[in-house]
Formats: sequence, structure tokens, C-alpha cells
Amino acid sequence: MLQKNFSGYLLETGTDEAGRGCLAGPVTAAAVILPENFENQILNDSKQLSEKTRSLLKPIIEEQAVCFAVTHLFPEEIDEINILNASMKGMQECILKLNKVPEYIIVDGNRSLNAKLGLKNSFGKQFSTKEIEILKSIPNQSIIKGDSKFLSIAAASVLAKTYRDEYMDVIHEEFPMYNWKKNKGYPTQEHRDAIRKYGTTKYHRMSFRLLPDQLELNFFEE
Repeated sequence: MLQKNFSGYLLETGTDEAGRGCLAGPVTAAAVILPENFENQILNDSKQLSEKTRSLLKPIIEEQAVCFAVTHLFPEEIDEINILNASMKGMQECILKLNKVPEYIIVDGNRSLNAKLGLKNSFGKQFSTKEIEILKSIPNQSIIKGDSKFLSIAAASVLAKTYRDEYMDVIHEEFPMYNWKKNKGYPTQEHRDAIRKYGTTKYHRMSFRLLPDQLELNFFEE
């Protein structure tokens, strides 16, 4: 059974991301503060749950959470600041979007949420000095496999995954030949074969190795 709390603070938020290893689409982050009495026997790391179960859990989390936030960081920003920094920045943005300031933050992974604050980037949100100070002021703890240990991180992983999947379903309609509705932008053989045949789109991450034998790719224009 997943644990309810790590720090002992009531306003403890869990945060996580989805889509870090994809070739196309955003990396999506979420942050969730759950009430002290929250209980759910099904909730777990989103990777351990079926798409149907995640879809069932999404409205439960949203309705019962004290507050939550979700953020997409798109390929231009990922390519500029790299995927690790983009994943962390997405979670930082979610913390700032919550309608309550957390007393403590638990982060899935092995990297402090305060790492690389205020990156100077051309795309996406720019943090103000005040926002950076807010993020610095909140104690946080990274927890390896936290999404399978704590309810709030698991809830964040479910929201990040479901919101990202919904986005990929939408852009699938624009470029159906890549079958993002099924592969969600991950490096499946089908996705890479489509890249080889049709080239890349505005949704592909050009800093990634899109093909194992990558030489030159064409850009697909509408």
C-alpha cells in the first residue's frame, strides 16, 4: 500500500512527469496535494496501470485533491534546455501554478526540485526573481521510485500521463501517419519507420536521436 505522507506537513505536494523518453510531443509534469484523509486502493505508479484505470482515476484525483496543476513543455524548449532540465522545469512550473503554496515537496527521481532554477531560455515560461525565491524556500526531497511509494506522487504521475496522452491523441489527427494515438510519441519501430518514410514534424524533438542510423531527415510540412 502506498504511503500518504513523507514529511508530516499537511500541504505536502507530490510531483512527477511523463513523456521524457518520447521522440515527439511535450514532456508533461503534474503536482498534486492530497487531503489528509485521501484513500484509494487502486492508485499506483501510472506505468503500472492500464489506460482505462488511469482514465478512471483522473477525475477522482482532480475532484478530491486539495489542488493540482499540470504543465506541458514543448519540443522547442526541450531541444533548447535538454530533456532533463525540461522535466524538472515542468515540475517547478506546476508548483508555482498550485493555488496553495506547498509546505513540502516530494519529487519522483533522484534530483532536487531546486536544481537549475531560472534557466535562461528562449521558449516557454521565464521565472521571475520572486518565483525563484518561492521555489527555493520550499523544502523538498527526491525519492527514487516515489511514484510507487507515495500517493501524491502516484497521483501526479497519473495526471501527467493522462493529460499528455490526451494531447498526443489530438495531434495524432494532424499527423495520423505516425500513429501517436497508439504509441504516444515513444520510439516504437512503427514510429521510427514513419519518421524514416515521412520525415519529421513540428512536434518532433530534433535534439533526440530519432533514428538509430540517423543521417538526414526531411521536415514534414502541412
